[in-house]
Amino acid sequence: MARRLLAIIGLLLVACVQAPPEPIADGGEPTPLDYYRLRPGDLPDESFTRPPQVPPDPTARVFHLENLTSFYDAPGELGYVMRGHEYGFDSLSVILTETHPHGGPPLHTHDVEEAHVVLGGTMDYVMNGERFRATAPYIARVPAGVAHTFINGGDGPLNLIAVFPSNNHVTDVVGPNPLVDEKP
Repeated sequence: MARRLLAIIGLLLVACVQAPPEPIADGGEPTPLDYYRLRPGDLPDESFTRPPQVPPDPTARVFHLENLTSFYDAPGELGYVMRGHEYGFDSLSVILTETHPHGGPPLHTHDVEEAHVVLGGTMDYVMNGERFRATAPYIARVPAGVAHTFINGGDGPLNLIAVFPSNNHVTDVVGPNPLVDEKP
């Protein structure tokens, strides 16, 4: 079971770091993959959430990034959300991110616990007011209802896989990321 879970996490991480696709030919809105591998100055200034480019089929066995909701949290966190109920999962949701140096999400909570899987890089966290640093490889435990955020404390982009034991977790933004305005 543990090997199967590690294999799944490895596959998710590989999917998250694939080379960026060609620019959208029809002039449509770019997705986070269109921004991967860019310098911080080239990233968007505004946060966004976009529906999947290709709607998911909940009976499918495999889901590609184009089947996931994409998002960007200014400054510097690009990602994809798979809310399990939209994909045929009974009790699982996943978020994949590429977090650029000194980038991260706003301070937020979830209604269920969360695990952060990071295989490379350094992340600075705030959880329930406590600040700490984690250096990969690691798995961080975020209890349900605890206000938390993070920033990439390293020099290059890093990938985070967030796993939730719910097929429809709730995220509530509490406020801005208190780590963003601090000097690295």
